[in-house]
Order: sequence, then C-alpha cells, then structure tokens
Amino acid sequence: MQLPEHLSIAQLTAGYDKIDISPAANGRIAHNRAYLEDMIKGGGTYYGINTGFGSLCNVRIADDELAQLQENLVCSHACGMGDEVPQDIVRLMLLLKVHGLGQGYSGVRTGIVQRLADLYNHDITPVVYELGSLGASGDLAPLAHLCLPLFGKGEVYYKGERMPSAQALQRAGLQPMALAAKEGLALLNGTQFMNSYLSWSLMAAQRLSEWADAIGALSADAFMAKNEPFRHPLHRIRPHKGQIAAAANMLRWLDGSPIQQLHKEQVQDPYSFRCIPQVHGATRDVIDTVLRVAETEMNSVTDNPIVFHDEEAIMSGGNFHGQPLALHADFLAIAMSELANISERRTYLLVSGQRGLPPFLTPNAGLNSGFMIAQYTAAAIVSQNKQYCTPASADSIVSSNGQEDHVSMGANAAVKLRKVIMNVQRVLAIELLTAAQALDLRRPHRSSPALEKIYDGLRQVAPFMPTDDVLHYRLTAAERYLDNHPAQLAGL
Repeated sequence: MQLPEHLSIAQLTAGYDKIDISPAANGRIAHNRAYLEDMIKGGGTYYGINTGFGSLCNVRIADDELAQLQENLVCSHACGMGDEVPQDIVRLMLLLKVHGLGQGYSGVRTGIVQRLADLYNHDITPVVYELGSLGASGDLAPLAHLCLPLFGKGEVYYKGERMPSAQALQRAGLQPMALAAKEGLALLNGTQFMNSYLSWSLMAAQRLSEWADAIGALSADAFMAKNEPFRHPLHRIRPHKGQIAAAANMLRWLDGSPIQQLHKEQVQDPYSFRCIPQVHGATRDVIDTVLRVAETEMNSVTDNPIVFHDEEAIMSGGNFHGQPLALHADFLAIAMSELANISERRTYLLVSGQRGLPPFLTPNAGLNSGFMIAQYTAAAIVSQNKQYCTPASADSIVSSNGQEDHVSMGANAAVKLRKVIMNVQRVLAIELLTAAQALDLRRPHRSSPALEKIYDGLRQVAPFMPTDDVLHYRLTAAERYLDNHPAQLAGL
C-alpha cells in the first residue's frame, strides 16, 4: 500500500505487507535534496553535513570525504547490546523511518528512502539491539543497526534465516548503496525506535483494554457480582470518557446473562468488581492521550539538522529529543499495570472459597491445590510490573563531552513498557482461566451469550481442570488466546 500522508495507530494495526512511497513524497524528498546540494556547493559549514558530530561539531570535513563521513557515522554508532529487538518492531521502525524521511525535510536522496522501503518489502529485517539509545540525539545505536544493511553491513533476517546483510541483498537482487552527505545523520537521528515500541504497545493496549472488560465481566458472573455499579446514571454524573465506555462495555458483555437475574445476598461487591469502570476507564483515557502523542510523533520530522528548502535555511535544533515519548511511555506503563493489579485481585477473590465456590476452584481441595499457585504467579507478575513502572523519564545522564547534557531515556521507557504490556496479558490470561473454571463450577447456571462464546473458545485450547494437572500449559494457551480480539470472538 502507498503510505498515506498521515499515519495512524489504526493503520498500523491493520498492517502493511508492502509499502510504496507516494509521488508527492518523492517530489518533496527530491526538491529538498537539490536545495541541500546547492547549499553544500556554496561552501557553508553545516552541522553533521560537513562537520564532525556531537562534541566534534566544530571539525570541518573536506568535501571529498563527506560520503565516508556518513558511513563512518553509521558504523561507529552501531554499538547496540542486549536482547534483539523483535522483528515486528524492527519492521515498524523501517516503516516509520520511511514515513519520517518522506516529509521532505531531511536532505536525503529518494533512492535511500526507497531502499529502506525495499528492505521492508523484501522482508529483509535488520538485526537491532535493545540497548544503546539515550532517547535524545535520536535513537542513535538502534537506528545505526537498522541502516547498516543499506550499504551492505550488519546482519539481517531474510526468509527466516539470519545472515550478513550483503548476502541477503544479493539474494533479493539488490545492490549496496553508498551514502551521500547528510544521509547517515538523517538515518540515525530520529525517534523511530522509541515510537515503534510505543506504537506496538498502544496496539496491544487497545486490545488488552477490551479484554480486561470482557474478562472482568466473566469474573463478575463467576463471582456472582452485581451489575448495578455499571449502570449509566452512576457514570453520567462523573462523565470521564473512559469510565463511561468501560461501564457500557461491562453491561454489553453481561447483557442477557441468566446469572445476573439470580438473587444476590451481598449489598456491595469488592472494589475490584464494583470499580471496574473507574479503573479500566482511567486506563482507557491514558491510552487515548498517549495515542495522540505517538501519532503526532510518527508524522513529525525528528532528525537534525533540518533542511528547510521552503524557508531557505538549514537549522539545528532538538526535534530528536524523546521527552514527549519518554513521559508518555512511562504514563502508559503505569496505566496498563493497573489493569493487571485489579485483575489479580479478582483472581484472588475467585480462588478464595467465597460465595459457594470451593477453595482454589478444585472439587477436592486438599488432595488438589487447584488454582492456588496460579494466583501466586499473577501476584509475582504484578509485583514485577510495579518495578518496571519506576519512571525512566525521571533520569538523565551527560554524554558527548557535555554537548548532550540532558537526555530523555525514552528508549528505556519504551522497552520496559513492552514488558509491562506482555505481563498484563499474562495476568489477564490467568484471570480468564480462573473465571472459566469458576463458571464451570456454577453450572448449570450460564453467563451471557457473548461471554459463553468467549468461554467456548477458551475451552477449545484450555479445558476444564477437574484434578491437578500441569497448569502452565493451560495458562500459556490462555495467554495466546488473548492475541485475538474479544469482540470478534464473541460476534459483537
């Protein structure tokens, strides 16, 4: 598909198998490059174009060494370490880099942008490492690894096999490209590493937010909780958008449930049930806030210096600084961790032996431990999330001989955000499996038609556990089940 002028999280969720650069974008890139080449010929001195980098910004580079300067830059900055970035996130990095350069203010040639698209379209996925970016001056180390294959260096995955990039280019019928003035700096400066992690997390967060409501509703029926706290008048008088949406969602999931028609002895339910709209809804509002930031960023120019052909200027600034992403990645991590926190509390109540359910949801407690340790696992994961929620954005460290004296640590914030998101899915999977087990023990009582479809789908991959078994396999099956969208499974 041709990349649109404005990218959105919804478009990334739908996915792109292949990408084309629009004629308008190619025109902007070419016009911008022509202006830059004219400026270089005029003999001026411009940071990173014909000077050294960072604290070496005052070292003038000879014109016949400008291409080598750019290749040296990419090679010297390719010093990432740690775990490999998942390939789906690397592909997001490629897509966002193409889109960012396509704004036409980075001074690169059209061929360089097209080659990044070629890597995406030929499924040549560079090997990138998680550690190395300070979240300012751009995501330097990760983006260096992303762009090494342009001139045949570094490693990639091609058709599922890891190999030197030069070999993959040859197999795909592509030739390495030499970099020209400014191009290495344009490739390395930018926030595409941070924003790819943030965008991936937002896509997952939207899905898991829907699952949290669906699973909370199933747990409510399994625990014989009331639907009164989800009724509209309560939320009309405290009209936070997310709260109203979560409450409506709970009623939608519980609509038609015979269990809700049964007499309930309790006057009120615990907060983990009664306050689902307030807690889940607050997370929804944070997701919406962070989504706006991520979309603004992915449609921005975030390298440096920026070539303004329309204003006849080359300006050095700080658009690569990841502070907006760092703060909001930390905010989203905190908000999503709350979905796991309240989920674990519902799991705890379901296994506690209350309201006619056997202790730990096993018919013969004592001989069987049932779901006792599943709750331990949820508690351990929730505790780990609390540690991950320590804000990376509150930190900074001086680099480049003091030239880069305040950084965002947005890369660290974004990487640990993904860990929080994955943990949330695991905790919700534990609650889902626990609620389904409790519902089995309520039979012949039934939940709503929509929730029974969720239950039926789960039981195809994770059956009822009448006696103790290796619970791990059911838990991981439930975790994978949450890769689907609940409304689609339920036919809503």
